[in-house]
Amino acid sequence: MSSISIGVVRLRTTVERVVAIENVGKEIVRWGLVVVLAWIGGMKFTAYEAMGIQPLVAHSPLVGWMYDFLSVRSFSTMLGFIEIGTAVLISLRSVSPKASAIGSVLAMGLFATTLSFLISTPGWEPTLGGFPALSAMPGQFLLKDIVLFGAAVWCLGESLTSIAA
Repeated sequence: MSSISIGVVRLRTTVERVVAIENVGKEIVRWGLVVVLAWIGGMKFTAYEAMGIQPLVAHSPLVGWMYDFLSVRSFSTMLGFIEIGTAVLISLRSVSPKASAIGSVLAMGLFATTLSFLISTPGWEPTLGGFPALSAMPGQFLLKDIVLFGAAVWCLGESLTSIAA
């Protein structure tokens, strides 16, 4: 076998490994998003989580008004159903890319709303001089939603690509 042939074989093997790694990463992103949404959604059925999100929701102009007609526990339960439903829709990607696309849009809305809490809920650490120093709660706790929002955007794009094909 010539050195060129050996080089081509090595390159092909390397490319195949890179593609395999990328595909594993894609599955981790999708299923990680599903697990996070389902797990956090399941927690919304507990008093602990309902009380934990109460200050965030109460300060939010986007969702705070819901406490005018829903109790803290009722709002949290409703949110739990939405988050679990969103996780289920995203998980249906291999069966229904349209369902996954809908779930991805819902996830984007959930994470955008959560990210808005960075603005509406006091979260700047005064002992460190305020902005841009974030407190552990809610500030640093909310930053992960930037990545989760990105994962939802990627899932939407990937689902739409599959629908268009």
